[in-house]
Amino acid sequence: MNKVKVNDPYLIFLGSETNPTYAKTGFGIADWQPEKCVGQFHLPGGTVDLGLEELSLQAAADKGAKTLVVGTATIGGGIPADWITALKQALELGLDIAAGVHTRLADQPELAETARRLGRTLTDVRVPPKDIPVGTGKKRSGKRLLTIGTDCALGKKYTALQLAKELREASVKATFRATGQTGILIAGEGMPIDAVVADFVSGAAEVLSPDNDPGQWDIIEGQGSLHHPGYAAVSVGLLLGSQPDVFIVCTEAGRTHVAGWPEFPLPSIEEVIERAISIGSRTNPEIRCIGISANTSKLGEEEARDYLAKLSAKHGLPATDPMRFGMAEITQSIKSL
Repeated sequence: MNKVKVNDPYLIFLGSETNPTYAKTGFGIADWQPEKCVGQFHLPGGTVDLGLEELSLQAAADKGAKTLVVGTATIGGGIPADWITALKQALELGLDIAAGVHTRLADQPELAETARRLGRTLTDVRVPPKDIPVGTGKKRSGKRLLTIGTDCALGKKYTALQLAKELREASVKATFRATGQTGILIAGEGMPIDAVVADFVSGAAEVLSPDNDPGQWDIIEGQGSLHHPGYAAVSVGLLLGSQPDVFIVCTEAGRTHVAGWPEFPLPSIEEVIERAISIGSRTNPEIRCIGISANTSKLGEEEARDYLAKLSAKHGLPATDPMRFGMAEITQSIKSL
């Protein structure tokens, strides 16, 4: 696995982003490690708000920020040209830079030269380790849970983080296994699964969650969606390599179409469960769904409770919003396995 050391406190860089969906790295760090954040910084036109103090680069440096963390990602994961000036200025003010986009900071000549000259560090989180093996499909000891989404950017990571936390609080051995840049920055280690060459994705998942104690649960962060027109490939490889004993379906109340692909309607929860079992049973014939996690942030509390109750009744599974109502019922189900 990749181990990542990024010096804190952080200034979260949001560029000129206006769509919160593409700022999930920023939100993830602000929500799970607020004590490490001094503020947020936008370029002109940016409107995404993480709830952190808005600071200029100079003000952040004056407050002791050590690293500018790129908190957004465009489709395709590039570094827009209008970022370069601001990133260079951050280096000149004494900040390191960390990013999890597909385009590497170290491959940007101006940034690489400036960092070298000033003795600053560029950390590219989305770089897989070398010598990842091809997946074997062999059964491993220990227990595994994978979060599987109806779409991208709707709660797979938050569900996994919250579940791992609640399991540990319930005296169950549980480890959050990060598979994306945000999770890796939060956990300090993980596998950037969507940056792995396709033939080795399942092997990377096996490396991420190796043989373990019989009572140990690896709570594996899902990626993409099995029905996604662009990202299903990584989801399939992760599912096969993870060999989850159980999985949770993650969705968002009110979302009807794939984010960024409006011509594609979201699959139903039934469709996701059916496809996950059909594919996942190839490497774990006992795979089954253990619950539903729904992001209900756009609903009022009573409306959210009613929505979750209907989901649970319809599918015969516990349904919750982990960030509003916790995961007690799912945690109890896992403890009984």
